Amino acid sequence: MDISKEIRQRREELGISQELLAEVSSLSLRTLKTLESGKGNPTLASIKKLTEVLGLELKIQVKSNEESRSL
Repeated sequence: MDISKEIRQRREELGISQELLAEVSSLSLRTLKTLESGKGNPTLASIKKLTEVLGLELKIQVKSNEESRSL
């Protein structure tokens, strides 16, 4: 699952509105809506804020050389 779906799903599980999540995470509502829709290119700082507020774990996975060559 991609990050936008994870954030939206977790927000809905917690019963939090987009407006409240944007306020608590110090992001604009527009940024949150863009992120949840899978559009745009959020900063790592924005994603970090959201994962902290939602109680999610942020993991970064680096592709191996073999995976990079197949792209």
